[in-house]
Amino acid sequence: QVQLVESGGGLVQAGGSLRLTCVASGTSGGRFRLNAMNWHRQTPGKSRELIAGVSSGGETNYADSAKGRFTITRDSAKNTVSLQMNSLKPEDTAVYYCEADGTHYSDWGDIQVFRAWGQGTQVTVSA
Repeated sequence: QVQLVESGGGLVQAGGSLRLTCVASGTSGGRFRLNAMNWHRQTPGKSRELIAGVSSGGETNYADSAKGRFTITRDSAKNTVSLQMNSLKPEDTAVYYCEADGTHYSDWGDIQVFRAWGQGTQVTVSA
């Protein structure tokens, strides 16, 4: 119904910056409305960690590890969410995932609540 595609990961030196972007699009016709859009990250052997989120109204929240360094922004008209990451540290190395929840309205009247994840993008910060 709805897919999320991330871009912008890569290799950067400590202290550098990266910007991740996630675009949501429909895959089966109809239309959808997004509620919260979030960024998570995961390193091998650890559970996925919520890093930043933005509500449909624009309210943001951050993990302590991201406060002051990361900024999440959202363009609801384009169904995109971005994560600007500054002052990156080696411990920020992880696979970053975009996640969103919302409601899908099919062309024939079905209404379905969904939660979608992107495929992940690798961020590597070298010391």
